[in-house]
Amino acid sequence: MGDPQPLVIDATGRDIHGEAARIRARGPVTLVELPGGVEAWAVSSPDLLKRLLTDPRVSKDPRQHWPKWINGEISPEWPLFTWVAVQNMFTAYGGDHKRLRTLVSKAFTARRTAALQPRIEEITESLLDRVEEAGRSGQPVDLREQFCYPLPIQVISELFGLPEEQGAELRAVVDGIFHTSATPEEVTDIYTRFYAAMGELVALKRKSPGDDLTSALIAARDDEDDTRLSEQELLDTLVLMVSAGHETTVNLIDNAIHLLLTHPDQLAQVRSGRAGWDDVIEEALRVEAPVASLPLRYAVEDLAVAEFGGPEGVVIGKGEAILAAYAAAGRHLETYGADADRFDVTRANKEHLAFGYGVHHCLGAPLGRLEARIALPALFERLPGLRLAAEQGESEPVDSFISNGHRTLPVRSA
Repeated sequence: MGDPQPLVIDATGRDIHGEAARIRARGPVTLVELPGGVEAWAVSSPDLLKRLLTDPRVSKDPRQHWPKWINGEISPEWPLFTWVAVQNMFTAYGGDHKRLRTLVSKAFTARRTAALQPRIEEITESLLDRVEEAGRSGQPVDLREQFCYPLPIQVISELFGLPEEQGAELRAVVDGIFHTSATPEEVTDIYTRFYAAMGELVALKRKSPGDDLTSALIAARDDEDDTRLSEQELLDTLVLMVSAGHETTVNLIDNAIHLLLTHPDQLAQVRSGRAGWDDVIEEALRVEAPVASLPLRYAVEDLAVAEFGGPEGVVIGKGEAILAAYAAAGRHLETYGADADRFDVTRANKEHLAFGYGVHHCLGAPLGRLEARIALPALFERLPGLRLAAEQGESEPVDSFISNGHRTLPVRSA
């Protein structure tokens, strides 16, 4: 296993891939220290991750299986508090997870996702009009701010029936949840504001229901049977769907654009027809996982890692936390070869874990892919001369070890 001391995770996420390489170098599973001195086992082997993520002896419910939570050692000021405190399918285990996911799946159907395509195309074209207009000034345009961010946020807002006037507040609180180096005061403030916003939304939709997911979830909450959502589960499901529903897609679109602009040879492969946009999307998801590391899971009992194909002698103890290291797994040398760090749209093996695996596989993955499949070709067709305004490597990462994207994406279109 190498160094017995935990590798201290940089809460600001300034060097996600350098840190991922250090995690991999310590073996397929290694101890890390999260913000607040909380220790967890980071798993970077894709095969080992798959086995652990599908084993019933690995839980996502801290209330049942994490002694630190049960004993009151995790306070609301902890930067990752919201990630473990919510009561929804993200933190549910066993029968509870099946119940919650079934209820949400009834509202968030494949048909509803597919029906969004014309509206996503319309929003995309409208945003590109603005980007094109802004580019005429000769000044750089921040594509993350003007395109990558507003597309998913508008889609998710319309999908859940969020009032336009809540847009700025929604963005602020979602950014706050992914801000993993936040101060205790900031954490408490964001937590309070997010629940206030979701409470207002539920009250509005109870009074005036519509053809939106919030109204559908309220209907599931108000059904008089044993499977219904509790009021807390309803609010926490909205927190999950609204936050995860756009942050990951923002990063997917942002990273794909940045990769293509910094790898013109790969963009040429797409333009020549030797690779398709789905190839771009899947390779971007592999090499730049939108969620770099996802907290947390917990061992229901002692787990000998060798049983899952890992190294002999390593045991994840009962109640110990597990961190899915997706960014590290996406560039795993044994899985993808010596060029695992390279963005290659013609790569044969683009399989990845960017949307999770097993029963907790991201329910919104089809929507995220659909948005990227519409946004990317539309952007590069409309603005064929698109190029980065900053030199390669100058785009700073977002302040998070969970969220993997850029703070800004300055471009010129002519």
